[in-house]
Amino acid sequence: MGEMTNEGSNLGAGIDLSQFYQVFFEEAGENLDNMEQLLLNVNVDAADDEELNAIFRCAHSIKGGAATFGFNDVAELTHIMETLLDKLRRHELQPTTQMVDILLQSGDALRGLLARHAGTSTELLDSSGLVASIKTLVDGGTLEGGAPVVTSAPAPAPAASVIHDDQLPDDGKRYLELQVGPLNNPAQADNLIELFKEITDLGQIDMLDGGQSADGMRRFKVVTTANDNDLLDLFTFHVAREQVKIIPLSKGYGFYDGAPGAPRASAKPAAAAPADASYGFFDDAPGAPGASSAAPAPVQPPVAAAPAPTTAVVAAPKPAARAEARPAATTDQSTLRVSIEKVDQLINLVGELVITQAMLAQNSRDVDPGLYQQLTAGLPDLERNTRDLQEAVMSIRMIPMSVVFNRFPRMLRDLAAKLGKKVDLVTQGEATELDKSLVEKITDPLTHLVRNSCDHGIEMPADRMAKGKPEMGTITLVASHQGGSIVIEVRDDGRGLNRQKLISKAQEKGIDAHDGMSDAEVWNLIFAPGFSTADQVTDVSGRGVGMDVVKKNITSLGGHVEIDSAEGYGMKVSVRLPLTLAIMDGMSVGVGEEVYILPLSSVVESFQVKADTIKTVAGSGRMVEVRDEFMPVIELEKIFDVPRFDFEHVSNIMVVVEAEGGRVALLVDELLGQQQVVVKNLEANYRKVSDVSGATIMGDGRVALILDIGSLVRRSRH
Repeated sequence: MGEMTNEGSNLGAGIDLSQFYQVFFEEAGENLDNMEQLLLNVNVDAADDEELNAIFRCAHSIKGGAATFGFNDVAELTHIMETLLDKLRRHELQPTTQMVDILLQSGDALRGLLARHAGTSTELLDSSGLVASIKTLVDGGTLEGGAPVVTSAPAPAPAASVIHDDQLPDDGKRYLELQVGPLNNPAQADNLIELFKEITDLGQIDMLDGGQSADGMRRFKVVTTANDNDLLDLFTFHVAREQVKIIPLSKGYGFYDGAPGAPRASAKPAAAAPADASYGFFDDAPGAPGASSAAPAPVQPPVAAAPAPTTAVVAAPKPAARAEARPAATTDQSTLRVSIEKVDQLINLVGELVITQAMLAQNSRDVDPGLYQQLTAGLPDLERNTRDLQEAVMSIRMIPMSVVFNRFPRMLRDLAAKLGKKVDLVTQGEATELDKSLVEKITDPLTHLVRNSCDHGIEMPADRMAKGKPEMGTITLVASHQGGSIVIEVRDDGRGLNRQKLISKAQEKGIDAHDGMSDAEVWNLIFAPGFSTADQVTDVSGRGVGMDVVKKNITSLGGHVEIDSAEGYGMKVSVRLPLTLAIMDGMSVGVGEEVYILPLSSVVESFQVKADTIKTVAGSGRMVEVRDEFMPVIELEKIFDVPRFDFEHVSNIMVVVEAEGGRVALLVDELLGQQQVVVKNLEANYRKVSDVSGATIMGDGRVALILDIGSLVRRSRH
C-alpha cells in the first residue's frame, strides 16, 4: 500500500492533471447531490445500512479525487466526514438529527470549496469549525447550539513565502521570484501560467500570492534554466516589459524570522506541502489530513500547469504515470459529457434541415412524378428521416423533472425548521422529461411556489391538530405530459385561499375587486404586482414580490398558470408549458394571401360551417354551436387586418382550438396542411406582436406567424 501512495504522490510530476479537473468537478457535484438526497431520506431512528454505505461511498469518492489533485482542504473535510460515516455504518454510533444536519452543512461547505478550486468563486471558506464539530460527534459528544456556521476566511496576504537556501536544491536550475504589475486587470498575469504550460522545456511556475493581487501586483515562483533576457522576451507577448521584475530567490527572502506578520517558523510554505496525501487515508497515517493540524489548508484556485503547489509539467509524462492517471478521469462509459453549446448548434442545424426539407417538399408539388419518379419516391423518405433525426436530437436536450424536484427536499427541510412547521414533500412523475432550456427557467418560479406553500399554505402543527388535520402537512409536486405540453402542479393540504381576504386586500391596494367576481378571478388577484396576503414581512415572504414575477416568467416561456383552492383544505397551482421551444408540429392555415401556423397540440378539430349557423349574441360577439356547445368565433382576418382582394369570398372553415381551459373557433379560408416548423423568436428579431408567440420560415422562404392560442382564448373572454 505504501508503494501505491508513493506512486500517487508523484502523479503530478509526470502528467498534467489539470486536463481532468472538469471531470472531477462534475463527478464531485453529482456525488454531493446524491449524498444530500440520501441524507435527507435517512431515518435516524432506524437507519438503513445500505443508505449509510452509499453516503460513505459518495464522501470517499470525493476525498480520493480531491487528494489526487492536491485539494487538501476538500480532502480533510471529507476525511473527517468519512470517519463519522464509518462509525455509523459499523453501528459504533447511533445516528442523530445533529449528525444529519452537520453532514448536510459539510456538503454545502464542500460545494463552496470546490467552487473556489474550479475558479467559479473567489470566496475563501474556513471549515475548521465544521471539522472540530464532526470530531466531537465522532468522539461521542454532542454539539451545543446546533451546527457551526461556515465563515469566510480572510484572503491570504500577497506576501512571499519564507524560502531559505537549504530549500533550493543544487540542480543547475534558477529559482526566481517573478513580480508582474501593476496591472489594470491582474488576471492578465495568468497568461504566464499558460505560457509555461505550452512551453514545457521552459520550466515550472507557481503562484506565491494564492491568485490574489495586491495593488495590481502579482507574484510567482519560477524554476527555469533560461536567462533573464529570454524570459523577458517571452513574457512581453502577454505583459509590458517594464511591468516585469525578476528577482533571484536567496536566503532571507520574504520575512525575517520573528518579524511582525511573518509566518511561524514551524509552518511549511505552500511550495513544500506534502504530496503524498492521496488515494485514501488511514487514521494516524503520515500525510493524512488533520494528522498535523486541525486547521484547513488555505483554499487556492487550481493552477492550470500544476494541480499541487509543488508540481508542474516540466517533461514528457512517463508511460507508467499515464496508466496510473487514467482512473482519475474514468467516467461512466455508457454516457458522454457534451457541452450544451454543441447540442444547441446541432439543434439549429436540424432546424435548418427541417426548413430545407419543407422547401423541397413544396417545390416537388410542381414536378411530374412520371419523369422524376426516383425524386418523388425519395422525398417521403427524406421527410421521415428528418423527423426521426429531429426527435432524436431533441431527446438529447430532454432531461427528467427529477433534476428540478431533487433540490426541493433540502430547501423545504430547512425552511420548515425555520418556520417551526412539519412538512412532508411528495413527488410524482419525476421521470417526465422537459427541454433543458425550460428546466433552467422553470426552477426559480417553482422554488417560489414551493416556498409559498410552506409559508402561507401549511399551518403550524398546533393549528392543524385543532382543525383535525395531521400534524405534518404535505406538499406534492406532480409532473405529467398532456398533449404537447407538460403540466407541473404544486399542491398543499394547508389553509387554502380566503376569498374575502383576497378581495379586501385587493381593494386596499386600489385593485378593482368586488364580491361578484368568480373564484378563478379572485384567485388570480395574487398575481397582481405588489400583492401579498402576509400579515407581516419576514425574510421568507410578505413583500408582495414574487407571484407576479412567477406568472411573467412562465408566460414568457409560452406557458400559463392556473390556481384552484378550497379554503381550509388546500391549494393547487398548475403550470402548463410547451415541451420544447425549438421545433414543433403545426397546422398551417390560409387567410387571404397570408399563412398562419397553429400549434398542432392545441387543435381539436376542423369543419365547414354555413353562414347561418354563426349566431350573434349581444355583449358576447359571434358564437357558433358545436355539438351542443357554444363557443366564441374569432375571425383572423379582422384580428390581423389581412388585406382582401377577392371581396366576394366568404370564409367557411373553422378550426377549434383550446388553451387555458377554454375553446374558441377560428374562422379561416383554407387548411394548407400539417408540418414541422422551426420556432424563431419574433420579439428578439423584430418586436412583440399581440396574439403571436413566434414565427417560422416556410418552404417557399416566406415568414409565417405562429399564433398564441392562449392569448386568443383570453381575448374571447373579454
